Amino acid sequence: MVMSLVAFPIWKMVGVIGGVLFYGRFYVQWIASEMRRRSVVPVAFWYMSSAGSLMLLAWAVVSQSPLGALGQSVNIVIYSRNLVHIWRERGALSRAAHRAIHALVAVITLASVCLVVLTWQREVVDPKGGAHEHARTWFWLGVGLAGQLLFALRFLVQWIATERKRKSVIPPVFWHLSVWAALLQGATFFQRHEWVFAFGMTATLLIYVRNLWLIHVHPERAEPSDAD
Repeated sequence: MVMSLVAFPIWKMVGVIGGVLFYGRFYVQWIASEMRRRSVVPVAFWYMSSAGSLMLLAWAVVSQSPLGALGQSVNIVIYSRNLVHIWRERGALSRAAHRAIHALVAVITLASVCLVVLTWQREVVDPKGGAHEHARTWFWLGVGLAGQLLFALRFLVQWIATERKRKSVIPPVFWHLSVWAALLQGATFFQRHEWVFAFGMTATLLIYVRNLWLIHVHPERAEPSDAD
């Protein structure tokens, strides 16, 4: 039933559009950084992150991608917190809206975790690659999980920095963690032939390296990057 849904054009469209939004956000960030000649993060980055992450979560569940589902499971918490700080700083967030946003995010996060559990259960019952490649399948999932841990760590670091400053910021270590995480997860997605995630990871590597270069060239202007 799940695999039959993958054949529906609407789900392929959801996966592709989600990938364009989620991975394309770093190209928007790149353009903004090049215009300012320093590493910055525009508010559009967080909108694209939220929408793209939810769409990729749906695609990962339908296409039975346990690593993809895990990677998108709780991202909305961090993305929404950055938007909340940005809206509050601009005076565009009422108390009622603040509560409603957090309630909605809590519901989405709970549903996401449940979907991730179901996706991983399917992987245990029917691992990709067949029984004779079971060990190889789980080895690559382990590599991908290591990459996912680094991805989670980068946004945990960013979240802590944001909460401390009470405004959305990106510390330089975020980009170092991003490079290694993308390499590990990209390798796993390519090995599993999960092309939406694989090409997305590859496409963002250049952006991560470019941000590190801008920080290296102008260290005095990137401690840390404000999200404009």
